[in-house]
Amino acid sequence: MSRYFRELSVVGALLAVLLGLAIFAPAFFSPQPLLSLVTREAPTLVVACGMAFVIIARQIDISVGSMFSVCSVCAGLLAARGWPLALVLPASVALGALFGAVNGFLVAVLRLPSIVVTLATMVTLRQGLNLIRQGEFVNLPDGVQWFGLSQIAGQLVLVTFSVLLLVVLALAMRHVAAGRFAYAVGTDAEAARLAGIRPQRVTFLVFVFLGALTGLAAMMNLAQSPQVQPLTGNGLELKVIAAVVVGGVAISGGRGNLWGAFAGLLLLACVSPALTHLHIEAYWEKAIQGAIILLAVVADGLRSRKQS
Repeated sequence: MSRYFRELSVVGALLAVLLGLAIFAPAFFSPQPLLSLVTREAPTLVVACGMAFVIIARQIDISVGSMFSVCSVCAGLLAARGWPLALVLPASVALGALFGAVNGFLVAVLRLPSIVVTLATMVTLRQGLNLIRQGEFVNLPDGVQWFGLSQIAGQLVLVTFSVLLLVVLALAMRHVAAGRFAYAVGTDAEAARLAGIRPQRVTFLVFVFLGALTGLAAMMNLAQSPQVQPLTGNGLELKVIAAVVVGGVAISGGRGNLWGAFAGLLLLACVSPALTHLHIEAYWEKAIQGAIILLAVVADGLRSRKQS
């Protein structure tokens, strides 16, 4: 039980928030708004899965918001030029993987700090996109939104796919060698090397994997609107890192799982609508997210000191 204390604590906090909403804002549980909420968070869940692998391997990537924006705009431009979705999807995933490969190369091969590398990538991509697009939206052709399905059918497709992906990756993380390698590298890179694991390769691949999932998430976001705005990914990195860390993934690496990250994301996803239903100013959302991250990191540090 103590092994999963953090995850269970997040689930308990989530249940407490839901109970409070049920008492003070029962309209929150209306079927269509609730489906819209989980659909909106489906791309974030996909990115959070990739971020969990990166943090477990004792790295971090704060450029995912900028990658998400660039992949969304590029995918939108391809769709606007008549590309079929069957080609736009792999193109978006490949572009995200390319960005991840750049980060992975700089971190794994050149041994630069991941926080510095991804900060530079974040700023470069964001400012480059702003310079090129000048805030101009990309109008999407008919048939892109909800993949040409009805809104409810499209929402169900996105939610179902994201949950299935979560299940597959959660199982792979524990039962596939590649997933266990990330834990080994995050726990002790030198010990992992002596055991025959190549830490540089693992580090490079987790960044590529996160980039590919970010490109996939951008495509999922593309399907939810008739337009793509260049700033669509702003703030995504904070929410994703918060969900993963709050869900029990140790910021120092080597510990955590995707189920906790999922619970952390659900908890954070309830913050914004809860503020709306309780008539509290929306600008408190980022402050609450930051406070939750700080509490999670402090709790993780205290737990590590206690175990040592």
